[in-house]
Amino acid sequence: MPEKVVPGPVSEERNIREAVCIHTKKIFDSCKDKDCIEDLRVYPTRASQEVIDRALSIKAGCAELLCAYIDVQPVSFNRGFFTVDVRYFYRITADAFVGAARPVEVCGLAVFDKRAILFGSEASAKVFSSQGGSDSCFCGGGANLPTAIVESVDPIILNMKLVDVCECRPCDCGIAEIPTAISEAFGDDLMQGGDVHRLYVSLGQFSIIRLERDTH
Repeated sequence: MPEKVVPGPVSEERNIREAVCIHTKKIFDSCKDKDCIEDLRVYPTRASQEVIDRALSIKAGCAELLCAYIDVQPVSFNRGFFTVDVRYFYRITADAFVGAARPVEVCGLAVFDKRAILFGSEASAKVFSSQGGSDSCFCGGGANLPTAIVESVDPIILNMKLVDVCECRPCDCGIAEIPTAISEAFGDDLMQGGDVHRLYVSLGQFSIIRLERDTH
C-alpha cells in the first residue's frame, strides 16, 4: 500500500506522488507583422520646434518605442474573434542643421495606430479575484475578455523629411489626447500647431500580437 501523501516542503527524503494543477496562460491566436509606416508626423518639444522652424535640413537619428496602449473588443459578426487595437508611442530624435553651425539635436513624439483581428475563443464564466481586496469585485462580472500581449522592438527609421506647413496635407491634424506618462517622458510641452516647418518620419516596425486566456 503506498504511503500517504501529505503537504509539506519538498526534500530528498520525500517522494512526490501527487498530481497538481497548474494555472497558466494558453495562446489561442497570434500574428507576426513587419509594418512599413510612411510619413508619420512628429510632434516636437517646444525647444525643438524653435530649432526646426529655422532649420535648412534634417538628418535622421533614432526611434525609441516608449509604450503601447492596447484595447480588446469582441467582433460582433464573428463569435470568438476579437479586435486588438494598439497605439504605439515613439520618441524620435534627429539632427537639425541651422546655417553653418553644428547640428542641433531635436526630439518629438510620433504615434502609430494598428488593428489586428485574432481568435480568442469564447468564455461564459465570470472571473472574480480576492487580489486587491473588496474593491476588486465588480457588480455584474462583465465580459471575460482574453488578454492581448504585444511584443515589439524599437523601430528602424527608414526616412525623414522636413516640410513647410503650407505643403502639408489638410487632414494632418493633431493628437486628440496624449497620456500624461508620455508627455512627462519628454520633459517639455509637445507642439501641435503654430509651426513653420514640420517633421515626418517613416518607420519599420516589427511586432508580435497574441491573445491569451487562463487555463488549468
